[in-house]
Amino acid sequence: MIIVTGASGTLGAPLTRRLAAADAADVRALSRRSRTSENGVTWHRADLKTGDGLGAALDGADTIVHCASDWRHYKDDLTAARNLVDAAWKQDAPHLVYISIVGVDKIPYPYYRIKHEVERLIEDSGLPYTILRATQFHTLPAMVLDALTKVPGLMPLPSGLRIQPVDADEVAERLADLALAPGPARRVDDMGGPEVLALEDMARAYLQARGRRGLRLPFPLFGKAARGFKEGHHLAPDRKTGKRTWQEYLDERWPRR
Repeated sequence: MIIVTGASGTLGAPLTRRLAAADAADVRALSRRSRTSENGVTWHRADLKTGDGLGAALDGADTIVHCASDWRHYKDDLTAARNLVDAAWKQDAPHLVYISIVGVDKIPYPYYRIKHEVERLIEDSGLPYTILRATQFHTLPAMVLDALTKVPGLMPLPSGLRIQPVDADEVAERLADLALAPGPARRVDDMGGPEVLALEDMARAYLQARGRRGLRLPFPLFGKAARGFKEGHHLAPDRKTGKRTWQEYLDERWPRR
């Protein structure tokens, strides 16, 4: 049996669909809310933050894929991981697969620091584990650019940043392969998108896709975390294993008429 946390999220939803379609194992998805089981996926109610219902939800698990994360309440991620590891040990120590982010060990951004702590918690847990780091999904820069265009005609834009967006469905495919593998692989190769782009170029393509015009106003970012991003520690230029480009993502989200 394969358990997926965060199964309704940007990554968890396509991952759960792929695992169910593979028909290689029973798939159980965890949610804090009651949901109807369908399409080969059984939903179980469990709260990672409190541990409520977690033991019963993990009963019989062979593999757990941990996708649940919340950058807005990032401190809860560590609590959730501790509860998950504790519950896993009570279930005969299943294989734990974790999705992380490229650069969490080098960029002192608060959310990244927590992700790195979760990595270390899993590595030190004694559980069989696999950790995959990926670059940012297409949805993240799109969300940022959505926010930066709230004022019509103006787009304040952080300067000196590069992004290597990767498709969430492609990361889900990689995670599914790792979850269905015969055994743990510990830390595997990073996964990055097919291109490293300047944020300025991404913004230009974004505005064209939306049919908008805007004066782009670059502004500098300061601090240690900003320096880490500017130095490219969140990139994986040697691991351009993704295929879907930023332009292809834009064309699908905002089809040209």
